[in-house]
Amino acid sequence: MDDTFGRGPLLLLAGRSNRSLAEKIGARLGKSVDAATIRRFADGELFVRIDRNARGRDVFIFQSTNAPAENMMELLLLIDAAKRASAARVTAVVPYFGYGRQDRKDQPRISIGAKLMANIIVAAGADRVVSIDFHQHQIQGFFDIPVDHLYAAPVFTRYIREKGLEDLVVVAPDVGSAKMARGYSKRLGAMFAIIDKRRPAPNASEVMSVVGEVKDKTCILTDDMVDTGGTVANAVHALVERGASKVYAVASHALLSGPAVERLSAAPLEEFVVTDTIHIPEERRFPRLTVLSVDELLADAIRFIHSNESVSALFEIRETD
Repeated sequence: MDDTFGRGPLLLLAGRSNRSLAEKIGARLGKSVDAATIRRFADGELFVRIDRNARGRDVFIFQSTNAPAENMMELLLLIDAAKRASAARVTAVVPYFGYGRQDRKDQPRISIGAKLMANIIVAAGADRVVSIDFHQHQIQGFFDIPVDHLYAAPVFTRYIREKGLEDLVVVAPDVGSAKMARGYSKRLGAMFAIIDKRRPAPNASEVMSVVGEVKDKTCILTDDMVDTGGTVANAVHALVERGASKVYAVASHALLSGPAVERLSAAPLEEFVVTDTIHIPEERRFPRLTVLSVDELLADAIRFIHSNESVSALFEIRETD
């Protein structure tokens, strides 16, 4: 790619949360992910130094902000270092935006964590943010800088089509996932169903009923993220009990916390398909887990942003009500 078009030469940097994805993106762009020194002081405090000249350059910093919280600190320190090194523009590429579930004040005396994280990223000096499948679309409005909110759906639908599945029903595991699931059903030419559930406590869910025809159908459960796996596991059991012939599940962000691997391994799933927005260590993988890469999607976004072109071609699954 032309390295001098736009706001100075391209410079790719990465924190430590998902270095493997950053390297894949760099390979697609024909660019190395340049070194940044990240180390700790004796008390655990983080130290960050960019090891290449950033003056006048168009800097893209890769870092998902899943737990631990130091992933967010690494991102903030890298942004600050780039701005203080006189970068022309700093874009935070955050494949998974942590704290996205805390997007509203639905209980007394709680923080709106997603807004706070957006404020901190802007205060650190980011000029632009690129992310994939926010937990809620309104998070884009929490930032006072441009946000390119991409969708993993084209990656999943291409994979599903290649499998040649028949009698498809796309199932939303809850009301909050209904819009995403409708988008998948339109794209795949499939039927649509929704699971009515209640959440008695955080990271706990109970299936109340299934709305839609799933008997003798191949069901595709869709969600933006899977944390402890309870919602997906309960939904799979509910669909099988109601006569579904096969159940697949797709999720953009695989947190796979706590008992998630055990729950999903025990569920009657044909396959659980996720992306690599979050690094999944080998010990958290299981036989029916398939990890698709979003490197092409993000590389295209970076290419368009760097050359000051529109990224609208990447919004292939923009839905209308």
